Amino acid sequence: MNIQDAAYSTVHDYKGGSESLAPRLGMSAAVLRNKVNTNTATHHLTLAEAVRVVDLTGDDRILHAWAKHRNGVLVTLPHSEIVSDQAVMEHMAATWKTHGDVGTQISKALEDGRMDRRELRMVSDAIFEHARALFDLHARLAAITEDSRD
Repeated sequence: MNIQDAAYSTVHDYKGGSESLAPRLGMSAAVLRNKVNTNTATHHLTLAEAVRVVDLTGDDRILHAWAKHRNGVLVTLPHSEIVSDQAVMEHMAATWKTHGDVGTQISKALEDGRMDRRELRMVSDAIFEHARALFDLHARLAAITEDSRD
């Protein structure tokens, strides 16, 4: 997902959509819809507005899309009070699912003996999600690691 699509989805998937989110941003719903409309060339979210949208919605898709655009991944550091052995195990299971998703996308893409750009994008998206999940797992493990002087 590109950054513009992520902004559009973040606003429209928010409970109540732009009608609910726009007043919290200090603008009308119509202005917000125009700013995230991928077909509008004259209105855009400012960086400050994008930050506020992410903060208000709790939706990191814009950040993930921006990181991917920069050939990186976003790793969300866990809050230490919610990290437990059980949380790590649950995250590990989710991480292995993303590994399977990579294999599934590659298998689907090669069913006809060739790969097109759309199929490559689907494989790439699955790989980025798996990498993000692995880095997030590392961050969770780091959060529960105790300092030792061995």
